[in-house]
Amino acid sequence: MPIKFIGRTTDFKGKPLWEILGNLKDFGVGRLVIRNRFQRYPEPCYMKILKVAAMPPPDKPHTDRKVIVLVERVFRGLKSPKPVQMDSATYKADYMLVPKDQEHLYLENNKSPEEKILPRTTDLPPLLSQIIARQMKARGDKVSEEPKLTLKYNFEGASIKSYRLAEEGESPTVKLNFSVDESSVFFPKLEETTSK
Repeated sequence: MPIKFIGRTTDFKGKPLWEILGNLKDFGVGRLVIRNRFQRYPEPCYMKILKVAAMPPPDKPHTDRKVIVLVERVFRGLKSPKPVQMDSATYKADYMLVPKDQEHLYLENNKSPEEKILPRTTDLPPLLSQIIARQMKARGDKVSEEPKLTLKYNFEGASIKSYRLAEEGESPTVKLNFSVDESSVFFPKLEETTSK
Protein backbone atom coordinates (compact mmCIF):
# COMPACT_ATOMS: atom_id res chain seq x y z
CA MET A 1 0.00 0.00 0.00
CA PRO A 2 1.49 3.39 -0.96
CA ILE A 3 2.26 5.99 1.68
CA LYS A 4 -0.03 9.01 1.51
CA PHE A 5 1.05 12.19 3.28
CA ILE A 6 -1.69 14.30 4.79
CA GLY A 7 -1.34 17.96 5.70
CA ARG A 8 0.14 21.14 4.41
CA THR A 9 3.15 20.88 2.12
CA THR A 10 6.20 23.03 2.76
CA ASP A 11 8.98 24.50 0.64
CA PHE A 12 11.36 24.73 3.58
CA LYS A 13 14.71 23.07 3.14
CA GLY A 14 17.31 23.33 5.88
CA LYS A 15 17.40 23.74 9.65
CA PRO A 16 16.10 26.24 12.20
CA LEU A 17 18.55 29.06 12.85
CA TRP A 18 19.22 28.09 16.48
CA GLU A 19 20.11 24.55 15.44
CA ILE A 20 22.77 25.95 13.10
CA LEU A 21 24.15 28.68 15.37
CA GLY A 22 24.14 26.56 18.54
CA ASN A 23 26.68 24.18 16.99
CA LEU A 24 29.13 26.89 15.86
CA LYS A 25 32.04 28.50 17.69
CA ASP A 26 31.02 31.90 19.14
CA PHE A 27 27.46 31.09 17.93
CA GLY A 28 28.47 31.78 14.32
CA VAL A 29 29.27 35.49 14.69
CA GLY A 30 30.79 36.65 11.40
CA ARG A 31 29.47 33.70 9.37
CA LEU A 32 27.02 33.88 6.47
CA VAL A 33 23.61 32.23 6.59
CA ILE A 34 21.14 31.98 3.73
CA ARG A 35 17.42 31.43 3.78
CA ASN A 36 16.50 28.86 1.16
CA ARG A 37 13.28 30.68 0.27
CA PHE A 38 15.23 33.71 -1.01
CA GLN A 39 17.53 31.72 -3.29
CA ARG A 40 14.93 31.96 -6.08
CA TYR A 41 16.15 35.48 -6.87
CA PRO A 42 19.11 35.97 -9.24
CA GLU A 43 20.57 38.67 -6.95
CA PRO A 44 22.45 37.58 -3.81
CA CYS A 45 20.41 37.17 -0.60
CA TYR A 46 22.26 36.36 2.62
CA MET A 47 22.66 37.37 6.27
CA LYS A 48 25.90 37.98 8.15
CA ILE A 49 25.56 37.13 11.85
CA LEU A 50 26.57 40.02 14.14
CA LYS A 51 25.15 39.03 17.54
CA VAL A 52 23.17 36.09 18.94
CA ALA A 53 21.04 35.90 22.08
CA ALA A 54 18.77 33.18 23.39
CA MET A 55 15.09 33.87 23.93
CA PRO A 56 13.65 33.89 27.46
CA PRO A 57 12.35 30.53 28.74
CA PRO A 58 9.31 29.63 26.63
CA ASP A 59 5.83 29.70 28.12
CA LYS A 60 4.52 27.67 25.18
CA PRO A 61 6.18 24.44 24.04
CA HIS A 62 6.41 25.43 20.35
CA THR A 63 8.45 28.63 20.94
CA ASP A 64 11.62 26.94 22.23
CA ARG A 65 13.22 26.87 18.78
CA LYS A 66 13.41 30.66 18.44
CA VAL A 67 16.50 32.82 18.85
CA ILE A 68 17.19 36.56 18.67
CA VAL A 69 19.82 37.36 16.04
CA LEU A 70 21.23 40.70 14.92
CA VAL A 71 22.23 40.38 11.26
CA GLU A 72 23.59 42.44 8.41
CA ARG A 73 21.02 41.57 5.76
CA VAL A 74 21.52 41.68 2.00
CA PHE A 75 18.28 41.12 0.10
CA ARG A 76 18.31 40.97 -3.70
CA GLY A 77 21.73 42.59 -3.82
CA LEU A 78 20.77 45.58 -1.64
CA LYS A 79 22.32 45.83 1.81
CA SER A 80 20.12 47.12 4.64
CA PRO A 81 21.45 50.43 6.02
CA LYS A 82 21.09 49.27 9.65
CA PRO A 83 21.51 45.86 11.27
CA VAL A 84 18.25 43.92 11.39
CA GLN A 85 16.97 41.99 14.42
CA MET A 86 15.47 38.64 13.53
CA ASP A 87 13.39 36.73 16.04
CA SER A 88 9.96 35.83 14.71
CA ALA A 89 10.97 33.65 11.73
CA THR A 90 14.04 31.97 13.23
CA TYR A 91 12.16 28.78 14.15
CA LYS A 92 11.47 27.92 10.50
CA ALA A 93 13.57 25.05 9.16
CA ASP A 94 14.69 27.04 6.12
CA TYR A 95 18.21 28.28 6.98
CA MET A 96 21.51 26.98 5.66
CA LEU A 97 25.07 27.84 6.70
CA VAL A 98 27.32 29.00 3.86
CA PRO A 99 30.63 27.09 3.95
CA LYS A 100 33.66 29.36 4.41
CA ASP A 101 35.13 28.39 1.05
CA GLN A 102 31.89 29.49 -0.70
CA GLU A 103 31.34 32.80 1.11
CA HIS A 104 33.16 34.70 -1.64
CA LEU A 105 30.46 33.64 -4.13
CA TYR A 106 27.91 35.66 -2.16
CA LEU A 107 30.17 38.55 -1.15
CA GLU A 108 31.57 39.15 -4.66
CA ASN A 109 28.23 38.81 -6.48
CA ASN A 110 27.46 42.41 -7.51
CA LYS A 111 24.33 41.67 -9.51
CA SER A 112 21.74 44.34 -8.71
CA PRO A 113 18.00 44.13 -9.39
CA GLU A 114 16.68 45.85 -12.49
CA GLU A 115 14.41 48.80 -11.80
CA LYS A 116 10.78 48.18 -12.69
CA ILE A 117 8.77 51.15 -13.93
CA LEU A 118 5.08 50.82 -13.06
CA PRO A 119 2.29 52.39 -15.16
CA ARG A 120 0.27 55.34 -13.86
CA THR A 121 -3.02 54.12 -15.35
CA THR A 122 -4.58 50.94 -16.69
CA ASP A 123 -7.71 49.95 -18.58
CA LEU A 124 -10.94 49.68 -16.64
CA PRO A 125 -12.76 46.35 -16.61
CA PRO A 126 -14.88 46.13 -19.80
CA LEU A 127 -18.29 46.39 -18.14
CA LEU A 128 -17.26 49.27 -15.88
CA SER A 129 -15.75 51.06 -18.88
CA GLN A 130 -19.05 50.80 -20.77
CA ILE A 131 -21.03 52.00 -17.74
CA ILE A 132 -18.79 55.07 -17.30
CA ALA A 133 -18.93 55.86 -21.04
CA ARG A 134 -22.73 55.57 -20.95
CA GLN A 135 -22.91 57.88 -17.89
CA MET A 136 -20.65 60.42 -19.62
CA LYS A 137 -22.90 60.39 -22.71
CA ALA A 138 -25.99 60.82 -20.50
CA ARG A 139 -24.40 63.90 -18.87
CA GLY A 140 -23.58 65.30 -22.30
CA ASP A 141 -19.79 64.87 -21.98
CA LYS A 142 -17.89 63.93 -25.11
CA VAL A 143 -16.27 60.48 -24.90
CA SER A 144 -13.12 60.92 -27.00
CA GLU A 145 -11.11 58.04 -25.56
CA GLU A 146 -11.71 55.07 -23.30
CA PRO A 147 -11.63 56.06 -19.59
CA LYS A 148 -8.59 54.87 -17.62
CA LEU A 149 -8.20 53.76 -14.02
CA THR A 150 -5.57 55.74 -12.07
CA LEU A 151 -3.49 53.32 -10.00
CA LYS A 152 -2.33 53.83 -6.41
CA TYR A 153 0.72 51.90 -5.19
CA ASN A 154 2.15 51.19 -1.76
CA PHE A 155 5.82 52.18 -2.06
CA GLU A 156 6.71 51.38 1.56
CA GLY A 157 9.34 48.79 0.59
CA ALA A 158 10.23 50.38 -2.76
CA SER A 159 13.88 50.88 -1.82
CA ILE A 160 14.31 47.11 -1.54
CA LYS A 161 11.97 46.10 -4.33
CA SER A 162 13.31 48.72 -6.83
CA TYR A 163 9.93 49.80 -8.19
CA ARG A 164 9.02 53.32 -9.19
CA LEU A 165 6.11 55.09 -10.83
CA ALA A 166 6.48 56.10 -14.49
CA GLU A 167 7.06 59.81 -15.05
CA GLU A 168 4.66 61.74 -17.28
CA GLY A 169 5.25 60.57 -20.86
CA GLU A 170 7.58 57.72 -19.83
CA SER A 171 6.70 54.21 -20.96
CA PRO A 172 6.47 51.61 -18.16
CA THR A 173 8.45 48.37 -18.23
CA VAL A 174 5.69 46.44 -16.39
CA LYS A 175 2.43 45.77 -18.21
CA LEU A 176 -0.65 45.21 -16.07
CA ASN A 177 -3.44 43.35 -17.83
CA PHE A 178 -6.71 43.00 -15.96
CA SER A 179 -8.82 42.20 -19.01
CA VAL A 180 -10.35 38.80 -19.59
CA ASP A 181 -8.88 37.59 -22.87
CA GLU A 182 -8.49 34.09 -24.28
CA SER A 183 -5.37 33.38 -22.22
CA SER A 184 -7.18 34.13 -18.95
CA VAL A 185 -8.44 31.32 -16.73
CA PHE A 186 -11.76 33.18 -16.47
CA PHE A 187 -12.32 33.13 -20.24
CA PRO A 188 -15.05 30.57 -21.09
CA LYS A 189 -13.59 27.57 -22.88
CA LEU A 190 -15.18 25.98 -25.94
CA GLU A 191 -16.58 22.95 -24.09
CA GLU A 192 -18.15 25.24 -21.46
CA THR A 193 -19.91 27.41 -24.02
CA THR A 194 -21.27 24.54 -26.14
CA SER A 195 -22.69 22.60 -23.19
CA LYS A 196 -24.95 25.45 -22.09
